[in-house]
Amino acid sequence: MADEAVSRLLAALRADPRFMRNVTAWKRLPARPARTAPWPPALDRRLVAALQAQGIEALYSHQAQAVEAALEGQHVVIVTGTASGKTLCYNLPVLQALLNDPTARALYLFPTKALAQDQVVALERLTCHLGADLPALTYDGDTPRSRRAAIRRQARILVTNPDMLHVGILPHHTRWAGFFSGLCYVVLDEIHTYRGVFGSHVANLLRRLRRIAAFYGSTPRFLLTSATIANPQELAERLVEAPVTLVDEDGSPQGEKAFIFYNPPLVDRATGMRRSLLLEAREIALRFLQAGLQTVLFARARLSVE
Repeated sequence: MADEAVSRLLAALRADPRFMRNVTAWKRLPARPARTAPWPPALDRRLVAALQAQGIEALYSHQAQAVEAALEGQHVVIVTGTASGKTLCYNLPVLQALLNDPTARALYLFPTKALAQDQVVALERLTCHLGADLPALTYDGDTPRSRRAAIRRQARILVTNPDMLHVGILPHHTRWAGFFSGLCYVVLDEIHTYRGVFGSHVANLLRRLRRIAAFYGSTPRFLLTSATIANPQELAERLVEAPVTLVDEDGSPQGEKAFIFYNPPLVDRATGMRRSLLLEAREIALRFLQAGLQTVLFARARLSVE
């Protein structure tokens, strides 16, 4: 039904002369089926069974490539589309290490608490099917002080953010000696957000992390994800200061896409002034909403969206 509604709306827009006068380009990209790959030979059969219990019968090609590289001991950066299954690219090698070594630990760094909570839920779902006790615990500014000592003892996967790592973990590394001595993986999600001054701070934070891990005898591998940017491999290598394998050929399925470039109409030809972007966007969005379509608006400021 949604596909039919989209097709009807696009046909109506094409038939609207006022709308089409302001369209500078209209590009259609056809749907693309999924590209899958066999289970990596080195992947633990328990993980395969857990995935199959969730209805996953094969990995996308980029997932298999990333998992194989991670299991070979490489640092990996994954750059694929939204909802392409990047989470499995790092969860599978991490869980395999934890299944095979009771002293192994992993650190997950997310830029926002919402992302962190989503990942904890995904991990709990997978470990439930594994039937293994692999606690993934959040440690951030909202964590009650009464829980922190227990988390330091129990966490096999520690989910936190750069600020908490800087303020609440690294300065107190002696309390985390057991965790750092077994640290085998560090996951950095959304590394495209680590740019500018903040990115420099994060790079220094990771230097401290590697130095402390080395002090306790561990050499963690880094698994990173990024949105599509011009230089993901270069950014990843600057952050971890080591060669990083790039995985950027997305094997997930994609629906048909239509890209429409719309320029608001002129209101004053002499000055080249055009009608307000916000007013035009509001009217176009209203047509999508009236058609019953889920619609997302992006703007430079939250006030503009509201």
